[in-house]
Amino acid sequence: MNEKHWSVDITIDEHTSANGNRTRAIARLHSQDDTHFAGAGFARRNPSDLDVPEIGDELAASRALADLSRQLIEATRADLVGITHEPIHLTS
Repeated sequence: MNEKHWSVDITIDEHTSANGNRTRAIARLHSQDDTHFAGAGFARRNPSDLDVPEIGDELAASRALADLSRQLIEATRADLVGITHEPIHLTS
């Protein structure tokens, strides 16, 4: 069996701007080959909402992972088009 290991690291940080608090998450894919992808996600707390940082972290991280997923699907589609020379439509 030829097992591969991919891992994803998520970095979360917060910024304060004129529009309020904004949380950013970056999800980076690490693999044993040259596969390099990074997805980004953002969340902004409405000033009238309770200040619960975990909620912004969760939302930004989920959006970063969704972006990463979209990029992987697009890379797969492009690889298949390159091999088959046919239009390819993939759904998640």
